[in-house]
Amino acid sequence: MPLPPTTTPSGDEPPIRGRDDACPGALRLHPADDGSLARIRVPGGLLTARQATVVGRVAEELGDGRLDITSRGNLQVRGLEAGCGAELAARLRTAGLLPSDRHDRVRNVVASPLSGLDGEGYADVTGWVRELDAVLCGGTPAEHGELSGLSGRFLFALDDGRGDVATLGADVTLIATPDGGALLRMAATACRAAGAGADRCVVADDVAQRGAGRGGDTPRAVLWVRGGDAPRAAALAAAEFLTRVRESGTRAWRVRELPAQHAVTTEGVAARLAAAGIDAVPRPDAPGPKTPQPPPAPGLVTGPEGRHAVSVAVPLGRADADQWRLLTALASRSGADELRMTPWRGVVLPGLSPDGARDACSALSEAGLVTAPDSPWLGVGACTGRPGCAKSLADVRADTARMVADTERAAGGTAWGAAGAARRAGDTARGAAGAGRVAGDTAPGDDRDEPGPGTGTGPDPGLVPEPGPEPGPGPGTAPLPVYVSGCERRCGHPGGRWVDALATGDAGYRIAVRGARRDTPEADSVDVTTEQLAGAVAAARGTT
Repeated sequence: MPLPPTTTPSGDEPPIRGRDDACPGALRLHPADDGSLARIRVPGGLLTARQATVVGRVAEELGDGRLDITSRGNLQVRGLEAGCGAELAARLRTAGLLPSDRHDRVRNVVASPLSGLDGEGYADVTGWVRELDAVLCGGTPAEHGELSGLSGRFLFALDDGRGDVATLGADVTLIATPDGGALLRMAATACRAAGAGADRCVVADDVAQRGAGRGGDTPRAVLWVRGGDAPRAAALAAAEFLTRVRESGTRAWRVRELPAQHAVTTEGVAARLAAAGIDAVPRPDAPGPKTPQPPPAPGLVTGPEGRHAVSVAVPLGRADADQWRLLTALASRSGADELRMTPWRGVVLPGLSPDGARDACSALSEAGLVTAPDSPWLGVGACTGRPGCAKSLADVRADTARMVADTERAAGGTAWGAAGAARRAGDTARGAAGAGRVAGDTAPGDDRDEPGPGTGTGPDPGLVPEPGPEPGPGPGTAPLPVYVSGCERRCGHPGGRWVDALATGDAGYRIAVRGARRDTPEADSVDVTTEQLAGAVAAARGTT
């Protein structure tokens, strides 16, 4: 069970932004205790083997050698020298990873990672990813407006109909339909005031609808467009959002932050699409995607025509240089010559033969990556911790690795992969200042789950977790996710119900379950030593 990304804290009123967001990018580096941090946008998580090789060399030659996979399927490099920005940008441009300087931080696109690989879904949305990225970076301003005005936290989700990324709380969501079209949904606006057009707000999905209903439910509103128009329609919907932001004067970063009187409406989006020659049909009662599917489980993925893929989970979202080189080498030998990062901090390697897929699983497991669906690493996350974050009271990544290893031993497991992953994740002797990354998002200052990038100066509002998947299966269907935090900021913690393991010092943690409506974590918490962490967390997760 991958860790559900953080959701935006609820409140009675949408936040008022006094400045632009401060999310890092490839051109805007963020200072952290272990050096500067760069976030490389990878729309849809799609990387060619050549691009992956370039990124790996960037990490090894300019950074600390490790790569973080974020909860938007992007990549982060840590430990960068302050003066390396020009060389970093030049390398990324040459590899096609920085197609437009102006649009560097707005290329936030998640997509169904198994689309076109396993016979599920209604369409292969990888084509939508590439077309939307091209529109974002080079669209005609007269039609789309200047989309570089989107914040670094604005998110597009392209779901192939299986329902995996449609629940990630994106601002603009496209969902493929069986008839070759797509449902276009905007995130919910906080329609809490009476009137103010609350009956006309566009609602993203069931999760968003529940969130928007705190002051009066808003009806579901959906537009259907032809599949060939879907990427351009998504860009136009984002342009409509920017228009409403200008009208409101709020500098909102996300659709949900707009005040009710300036909500993005079905009518407004439909009119903008019509002006661009796109037919859009209101579908207020349109069904959503298929029964929402969970993220890809680690292991073999059987596809049509004898081609297979391998789904890999990366412990704590961080791959070291050897692991990344292995992933890149396997991708270059496959028929697809690509790898796909997932919003759950994993990697999918497509285009393998059955034998090649099995061999890849074995090699990846030996390298400390997760290829088994019952790995104790699944659903486990941690913040940066010491030594990367001055606020942290403990080396939480090392403690998390020991916790996972203890869990494996308690279960009687002997697989080297889990133990090897624990050893790698807990090794803080290598790399610059531990280069800790969260399992929930990936590195400090990550796309969505981590507000502050481990600078020790407190959370930066511009780096608040990018909205992501809401809680997945209901209680009883899977263990609760667990998140290990070094301080009370709990940077990167998941949404929904989760087990909170909060460091109280060098050798102690406070365990509680958070996220329930009436939870009282302080009253119901239990203090344990580091040695007792695995047992206490297992009990809280419901796995003992």
